[in-house]
Amino acid sequence: MTASQTSRLQSGCDLLRSLQRPGDPLLLPNAWDVATARAVVAAGYPVVATTSGGVAATLGYEDHEGAPADEMLAAAARIVRGVEAPVTVDAEAGYGMEPTELVAALRTVGAAGCNLEDTDHAAARLRDLDRQAEWLSAVRQAASENGYPLVVNARVDVFLSGFLTGAGPGTQEQLVPEALRRANAYLEAGADCVYPIALWEPEALRRFTSEVRGPVNVTRLPQAPSLAELATLGVARVSWATLLYRDAMAHFADQLASLQE
Repeated sequence: MTASQTSRLQSGCDLLRSLQRPGDPLLLPNAWDVATARAVVAAGYPVVATTSGGVAATLGYEDHEGAPADEMLAAAARIVRGVEAPVTVDAEAGYGMEPTELVAALRTVGAAGCNLEDTDHAAARLRDLDRQAEWLSAVRQAASENGYPLVVNARVDVFLSGFLTGAGPGTQEQLVPEALRRANAYLEAGADCVYPIALWEPEALRRFTSEVRGPVNVTRLPQAPSLAELATLGVARVSWATLLYRDAMAHFADQLASLQE
């Protein structure tokens, strides 16, 4: 990496970190290729976030580390090269890489930030909290040793299984203590932000944001509070995960069907 590339990467990391302001959330409509990333920038958003689900689908694979790491990282590199804005990369659960290897790969890609989730996809369960915190600490140390101010968004997946199975209202409040335990441990380990994906129930979200010790990223689910309400709750980042990709593909399917009428 040249000196100018290193300087650009560091500036991108610094900008992304500075925009994570509780109460004035950074909006991150997730892109899945260069064209959608350029559309995000053209619409005035200062940072591009990728969606692993959308990227994997365009490559012909399933989400949740169904795609080879080298293909996912190559797609991320194309997006970084295709836009001037900083890019935060959905790196899933780290693809089984050791922290030093993962950090080196993200630095080569030019990622200003990354999402790292605490699901063990091979075992289909959450990772042990202490082991995940230790792993995140090693990621932070590897980045620091290379002078790489990578912005780490640590995903907390405790709400995900209930959301996917359609658990009833009120159930998320029961999971808040475990989510907080994980989130605060990840922040202490060196994460810059935590991401309780699929957390949307207002009271559960209010308790989480009031008791967590760092910036919070929330998914803009259709049933979630409005952007104004999320700001009032102190949310620092709002992302759309695979929702925009799914909407785009649904619109494409509708268009295809209309051609036959």
